[in-house]
Amino acid sequence: MFQSHVTSLPLLHRGKVRDIYAAGDDLLLIVTTDRLSAFDVVLPDPIPGKGAVLTALSNFWFQRMRDLIPNHLSDRRLSAVIPDAVERAPLEGRSIVVRKLRPLPVEAVVRGYLIGSGWKDYQATGAVCGIALPPGLRQAEQLPKPLFTPSTKAELGTHDENISYQQVERIIGPDRAAQVRDAALRIYAAAAEYARGRGIIIADTKFEFGTDAAGRLYLIDEALTPDSSRFWPADNYQVGTSPPSFDKQYVRDYLETLAWDKKAPGPYLPAEVIANTAAKYHEALERLTA
Repeated sequence: MFQSHVTSLPLLHRGKVRDIYAAGDDLLLIVTTDRLSAFDVVLPDPIPGKGAVLTALSNFWFQRMRDLIPNHLSDRRLSAVIPDAVERAPLEGRSIVVRKLRPLPVEAVVRGYLIGSGWKDYQATGAVCGIALPPGLRQAEQLPKPLFTPSTKAELGTHDENISYQQVERIIGPDRAAQVRDAALRIYAAAAEYARGRGIIIADTKFEFGTDAAGRLYLIDEALTPDSSRFWPADNYQVGTSPPSFDKQYVRDYLETLAWDKKAPGPYLPAEVIANTAAKYHEALERLTA
C-alpha cells in the first residue's frame, strides 16, 4: 500500500509514512503505509509489508513499555471506526486507533553508539551535537553513556535539524524538557537491554511524545522500529566499521552510490533492493517479538 484511501473519515495529514484520519472528536486513525523515506524524501517504490511490520513492532514496544510511560493507543477496535468490511480490509494489520493528543514540537533522539551523523560530527568537532566526548573513539563504538540529542520535527520534504538541550528548554519549557529527556533515556535503556538478548543492538533511535489536556506525557507515533532506529545484528558487530543493519540504512547505503542530489523526486529502487529491505524489516520483527 503506497497510499491509503479511507472515504468514510476526514483525512487530516499524509506524512512520509503514515496517513492520519479523524475518528471522532478525541480519536485518530493512523494508517501505516508501505512508503519509504530516505534523506527526508519519499521514494516512489513501496516496500511490501513494511507498514504491517512497523505497526506490529510499535504495538509490541508500546505494550512492553507501558509501565514506563503511557502511550497513545486506545481500546477502540478498527471495526468500530471503519464498520464497512470492504473499506476496512486493506487497513487490517497496519492501522491503529489512538487518542488525540498534542504532539510536542521536538523529536527525542537517543544515541548509544557513535555512527551516522554523530560519527561525522565527532570526527569534525570531538563532540556529538555539542556534547563533548573522550578523544580516540572509533566508528560504531559504544558511547560511555547514551546521549539525548534532540532535533526539530521536519515537514515533508525538509530535513530535521539537531538542536541543543537549551533550545528544547526554550521551546517546551525546562520541566517538560527534562521529563522528555529522562523518559527517552529510560525507554532506550530498557529496549536496548531487551533487544541485546534477542541478538540486536539498538545503536540509536528517536521518539515522539505528546500531552493530553491535563499535561500528562505520552509516547506517540511509532516506537523502536527499523524506520525510527538503527538496528545491528549483534553477531556481526565490529568496532571501526559501519555494521550491517536491519533498518533502512541498507537503502541509504544503496542511494549513496547514485548520482542523486537527495532532493525530490527520489529514484526508483531495483527489485533486489526492495526485496532485501522487506526481508530485513521482517527479520527485525521476528527476532524482537519471537
